[in-house]
Amino acid sequence: MGVRLRTTLTATAAVAAALCLASIALFAALDSSLTTSTKELAANDAKAKMEHLKAESGPGEPVDGDGAVPPGGKGPVPPGGKGPMPGSAATGEADGPPLSGEAVLVVQRTFETEDGPVTVLGKASKVPALAAMTTLRNLLIPGVPALLAVVALFTWLAVGRVLRPVSAIRAKVADITAYGLHERVPEPDTRDEIAALARTVNATLNRLQTAVDAQRQFVADAAHELRSPLAVLRTRLELARPAEKPLATAALDDVARLQSLSADLLLLARLDAGEPLLRAEELDLAQVVAEEAVRKRPRPDVHVYLDLTPDLLVNGSADRLRRLVANLVDNAVRHASTSVHVTLTSPGDHAVLDVVDDGPGIPPEHHTSVFDRFTRLDHARARDTGGSGLGLPIARDIARAHGGTLQVVPHSPGARLRAVFPLSRRSDAYLQGDLVVRARV
Repeated sequence: MGVRLRTTLTATAAVAAALCLASIALFAALDSSLTTSTKELAANDAKAKMEHLKAESGPGEPVDGDGAVPPGGKGPVPPGGKGPMPGSAATGEADGPPLSGEAVLVVQRTFETEDGPVTVLGKASKVPALAAMTTLRNLLIPGVPALLAVVALFTWLAVGRVLRPVSAIRAKVADITAYGLHERVPEPDTRDEIAALARTVNATLNRLQTAVDAQRQFVADAAHELRSPLAVLRTRLELARPAEKPLATAALDDVARLQSLSADLLLLARLDAGEPLLRAEELDLAQVVAEEAVRKRPRPDVHVYLDLTPDLLVNGSADRLRRLVANLVDNAVRHASTSVHVTLTSPGDHAVLDVVDDGPGIPPEHHTSVFDRFTRLDHARARDTGGSGLGLPIARDIARAHGGTLQVVPHSPGARLRAVFPLSRRSDAYLQGDLVVRARV
């Protein structure tokens, strides 16, 4: 259960317990008060009867007190006589017989007269007390649940209002990624703990952005500084004397890998920094894919098959899109057994680029981790020494920079990498018919 629901249930339970205790105390207090009042009415009735008896019988010395008729004493005396009052009983305080169909409370009072002690019964109706208790019960039975419902509703609304800034902070933090560290969570105009939380989160994001920017700048600077000495080193190795050619050739391969790695690091730093696309324009994606896929690669035994739908126009950088296609096809050729299939289709308002190889494939548990930087699968490490583990991460970042996605799609045998890009529009040539370009490289 969330904080809002837990708080509402806790507050409602606390109020329910308080109301139950208050209701019990109120019932007990009211019952005691009404009982006392009824007894007083009955005692006053007994006293009035005695006064009437005294007026009829002559002066005496009454002794007012509760008690039973003493041995040999007389019972209640009716007005105008010295015998017991008809229909009376000297039994102490007790509920008497119904009086005109009503419940009554009967009390006895003993008075001293010239003829001896006389016990008089006083009566009072219990109907008003019972009616008051019934009215209270009829009010509390529906009133307590209604009050609890009101408490629960107001608690739910109040806690929701208090937690609304927390929900806004949570949603904003969930949207902030490594590419959006410049964004900040909203700070409420209050001076409570939630405002302090928002300020703390923003301060943490400031420090994180500073650290990430410093790291990106370091990578960019290091990659840039490496380019010049590597270029000079390559030139010197290419101009090596004939006797040193075998050693120079091996060193050239290493220098080429270093140059490729430094270029990849520099490109990653630019992509991480959110650098806008240079020379962005409307491109025919099929043409870009075809130009890059037909390029010769180190493994001539692997054939690349093209199945492209032309005239699919996207907005983007031709250089970056070529790099994406090159990385995907290079990766597929590197791990393929005999062939690679490159397919470009357009289901709906998106262009879908699939690069499929017939190699060992990518295990399901690595469908996400292959896009981590410097990640290479075990079989790739065993059979290949040319990859750096940056090709797929760069391709994914380029796809994101163009508003698209890149992911691994389950496929057997081999692996299928799918890039999806939003179309800017379809050209007139495409609208005139379904044209498909098929080729084998």
